Amino acid sequence: MSRILIIEDEIAIADLERDYLELSDFEVEVEHDGTAGLELALNEEWDLIVLDLMLPGTDGFEICQSVRSVKNVPIIMVSARKEDIDKVRGLGLGADDYITKPFSPSELVARVKAHLARYERLTGPAATAVPNKVLTIRGLRIDKDAHRVWVHGEEKSLTTKEFELLTFLAENPNHVFTKEELFRQIWNMDSIGDIATVTVHIKKIREKIEADKNNPQYIETIWGVGYRFKM
Repeated sequence: MSRILIIEDEIAIADLERDYLELSDFEVEVEHDGTAGLELALNEEWDLIVLDLMLPGTDGFEICQSVRSVKNVPIIMVSARKEDIDKVRGLGLGADDYITKPFSPSELVARVKAHLARYERLTGPAATAVPNKVLTIRGLRIDKDAHRVWVHGEEKSLTTKEFELLTFLAENPNHVFTKEELFRQIWNMDSIGDIATVTVHIKKIREKIEADKNNPQYIETIWGVGYRFKM
């Protein structure tokens, strides 16, 4: 049974999220304080974290950054703040998804299931049962089984979604994908209101693999259309 940690200070919302997730056979624990939530997130093993942005003690941004520095567990950030800058900042710190309140509890459950399924496919036993697959393109080396990336011999640390997005583009070179297509492919859901998710992840990947992120040699922006991996 997958373990889900909810860090949410609004008790009614946290209880509703917990009820719906438990009905879907998840084991759920709730923490209402940010500082206590961060300690719990770091000291126990979780399959996914649902993280509110505005919390007493330690806010969601700091929690996300602290957890992501040591764990690759999927993080879904939720907030009543609709400003794009908050979404961009949250995703830039390593959150895998961002949901704006109010949202349907069934939507949260669907997103939790989608992220868990993708994480399991990437890191679970099935991932190691297939022959090793390594992509090598102009100094960029992607080991799909080991979930590792090197650029000219130097290893780079990517989040799960960054790794999936980079691998998908590298496996489909010279094809231009719209942001909507990439969101559906990597996040497995409609992209309404979530275009910033793709943009931020592309930006973070470029910062890690490109010698000059303003003149990218791997992931190219096709203005007005989307992105493509250059061969």
